[in-house]
Amino acid sequence: MRAGSTRAPHRHHHPRRTPLRALLAALLTAAIVIPLAGAARPAIPAPPPAHLATSLTPAALSSAYAANRKNAADAARMAAAHGDTRRAAADRALAAPARRLLAFDGRGHGHVIEVMGDLAHARRIAVLVPGSDTTLDTYPRFHRAAASLYTALTHRPTEGRAPENTAVAVIAWLGYDTPATVSTTVTTTTRADEAAPRLRAFVRHLRTAAPATAHLTLLCHSYGSVVCGRAAPGLAADDIALIGSPGTGADSAADLHSRARVWAARGSDDWVAHVPHIRTGLFGTGTTVGFGTDPVSAAFGARVFDAAGADHSGYFTPGSASLANLARITLGETSEVTGD
Repeated sequence: MRAGSTRAPHRHHHPRRTPLRALLAALLTAAIVIPLAGAARPAIPAPPPAHLATSLTPAALSSAYAANRKNAADAARMAAAHGDTRRAAADRALAAPARRLLAFDGRGHGHVIEVMGDLAHARRIAVLVPGSDTTLDTYPRFHRAAASLYTALTHRPTEGRAPENTAVAVIAWLGYDTPATVSTTVTTTTRADEAAPRLRAFVRHLRTAAPATAHLTLLCHSYGSVVCGRAAPGLAADDIALIGSPGTGADSAADLHSRARVWAARGSDDWVAHVPHIRTGLFGTGTTVGFGTDPVSAAFGARVFDAAGADHSGYFTPGSASLANLARITLGETSEVTGD
């Protein structure tokens, strides 16, 4: 299938009501009705986020990076004194001189927004929005995905490319409390509804720190695609790519009410293909279970691209078809995007 087509392969059309789908639907409901018990992790002490005296502008970026690195170093010392060596190591890594942190909050599960590249001069910017189980403790995994994309963008041949496509930045946006994969929250839009205003606000601030004409692409993985779906109306993005998505909470790409081009992909080894695409209210509680139409289906209407055999964690694997296509989308090389 050529790039720009909204058709998806037949395996995504009208899935049959198999016993497996019925079982998964029941499990989704059970995840709400019967909360899974788990031991709460003791609170890890950390300082409040650094106070930045000025708004986010190109001139203020270096001071923002320095202030957030210092905050991460303070958080590392507090976590170490608390006896949490894993968190201390994660914080300490983020405090390294080479890291460019737009934001850092070491409290609770933690938030961090990190830049790779020269944001002040970037003409192509990709913002990665993560899915479930992404916290400061697991941040290195998310950082690797962002770094993999940055390498793919910066090591592509520049011959024949427009000059504006050679200055790039990648941003790892852990700006919300992600749900746990096994939890009551992962089957609803609750966390995404909380995250959406934060993502919109971040994009507004980003527009003041980067060139005004920079092309912005959101790459939304797994539950992160629900966040992007809820944030989409009014979001100043040029492209939105949904990868390994369980759905967005919308019935179609048009229902996202975004001016952005909407893309979608799912690898053949991604378990999320077995998640039933339902959306239903639960027993008059006001809670909605499920995320609706499959984003790689023809009914949704996204531009479906090739992710080959990617599993749920494999979309940013170096050398993969999915990573190559995500780089092409970010660079605006849409005629080179390969279809599913």
